[in-house]
Amino acid sequence: MTHNHKHKIVGFWSVMFALLGNFSIGCLKFVGFTISGSSALFAESIHSLADTMNQALLMVGIKRSIKTADEAHSYGYGQERFFWALVSACGIFFLGAGVTIYNGIATLRHPESVSISPIIFVILAVSFIIESGTFWVAWRELRSSDMEASVGELLRDGDPTTIAVIYEDGVALLGVVTAFASIALYMITGNHYWDGIGSIVIGGMLAVVAVLLINKNRQFLMKKAIPENVKEEIIELLEAEPVIERVVDFKSSILDVGAYHVRCEVEFNGAHLLKEMQANLKDDFEEIDGDFEEFKKFAVRYIDRVPRIVGQRINQIEEKIQKQVPAILHIDIEIN
Repeated sequence: MTHNHKHKIVGFWSVMFALLGNFSIGCLKFVGFTISGSSALFAESIHSLADTMNQALLMVGIKRSIKTADEAHSYGYGQERFFWALVSACGIFFLGAGVTIYNGIATLRHPESVSISPIIFVILAVSFIIESGTFWVAWRELRSSDMEASVGELLRDGDPTTIAVIYEDGVALLGVVTAFASIALYMITGNHYWDGIGSIVIGGMLAVVAVLLINKNRQFLMKKAIPENVKEEIIELLEAEPVIERVVDFKSSILDVGAYHVRCEVEFNGAHLLKEMQANLKDDFEEIDGDFEEFKKFAVRYIDRVPRIVGQRINQIEEKIQKQVPAILHIDIEIN
């Protein structure tokens, strides 16, 4: 059964704030790099540029995922969110991590003088404040999706676009601290290697985040099953129905954030089903009165009634479960 589902645009505001924030920060950091020539600041400029491009891709995924189902895509376009988030994660790995690590290695091999001025630290401080704000917006949106879930459960089962912003902004905060430390160590020691090391460390952090996000979106694109607690709740609701003996098989997949597809096979309780059908059985029995021809007519009528009653009960159970668990967009209950 398909449930009429009004799609909530999950992750929009966290991605939008991160997009605007990273674009502004990227411009500031590039100004800082132009003034100082710092490899670490160049790494941070590329970092923010990569984040801006990646969040633009996340926005594409969000907008495409809310398209309504059609003949070509019966279950909707929710998987678009995961695909574009995967593309974004690949961008972090190749553009963000690759370029910054390469630049850091180049700086170690061919060090250049860095011009340090107070404006550099002001830029880093402003960047830290803006990144903190976008991180907080993303975390608040993820937290609001399930107030009772633990941090681990939110990061495992939450919206991958919002989680991508959290990871990216979290690493961005660490990146600003790393850039600050590498420039400060360069000032204190006069050793150019600190600047290159800062760039490599930032690139390494980006690579780790990219791998985590690639793996998360790969799982969703491979039809990841719904959370275990939701599965247990659905099975409990099914087996609480008197007409269902037990759940034989249960399969599920996540179509989009907060949109599930469930298919299960159940064994019906024949005795309880008979109770629902026996209202007129006594009258039918008396009408037959040992007449074989009448018995055959009764058997035909009875056999016709069974699938209709079973179908009605299945529809009722599906509607009841979808009311209890609104995230179930499609549910198919079959008799084993």
